[in-house]
Amino acid sequence: MASSATPIPAASSATTKPFDFPREYNFPPFFTRQANLATLHSQRDTWSQFILAYCRHHRIFRLSLSSAISTSSSSDTAGGNNNNNNDSTSSAAAGASNSTGTAAAGGHDVRELFHNRRLDRRLPLADARDVLEHMRKDGRAEPTTSSTGTSLSLSSSSGETSDVWWIYWRTPDEWAAMIEGYVDETAQRGTVLTLYELVEGEGTRGREFHGLHPDLLQKALQTLVKRGKAQIFGHEDSQGVKFF
Repeated sequence: MASSATPIPAASSATTKPFDFPREYNFPPFFTRQANLATLHSQRDTWSQFILAYCRHHRIFRLSLSSAISTSSSSDTAGGNNNNNNDSTSSAAAGASNSTGTAAAGGHDVRELFHNRRLDRRLPLADARDVLEHMRKDGRAEPTTSSTGTSLSLSSSSGETSDVWWIYWRTPDEWAAMIEGYVDETAQRGTVLTLYELVEGEGTRGREFHGLHPDLLQKALQTLVKRGKAQIFGHEDSQGVKFF
């Protein structure tokens, strides 16, 4: 087990570029909970960095453990990703898997994240939850909530546990800083931008926040609102934001 985690690589500009799996991914012990506490901490750190790098490469903003660790073959039928490719639930059904575990229909199979088909080793669901909890303590993951504010969860023998998680390869604060930097660069303080043009418009194409998940965009903008640097107008699909 590696003694330190590998730094997160820069985001890929094209999701068709193969992901460079860490060397630990090819070690069978990587998929087994380590008994020694120091080694276990190192293992969780390495898994955390791996998940962040993988989700960043494929621009996955929300990760569903039930999809990522699914053993069902029903999602092996060919299909397409969603428009933003930002949920693991759609990625798991991206297409028929080839021998390397990636989707053969131009997408990717998110189940390769926790399952090395060549080794036939899979990280158990309970251990994956432990890793995400470890990431949560570091501010790099957060369980999603429903419209009523309750956690989206799966039933398990140990109780109700979150299934769908935000993966913060960039935190809401980091996205906010990036968006604010763009507004400054383009001298758009004092103007109103629609949320659509901010993350889907031609003006932001090539920016890392282009295509940002709408709920994560809201999280980022709310940090600016709380600081008195932005104000959100309108409702639902017709929202705009003004920067100060």
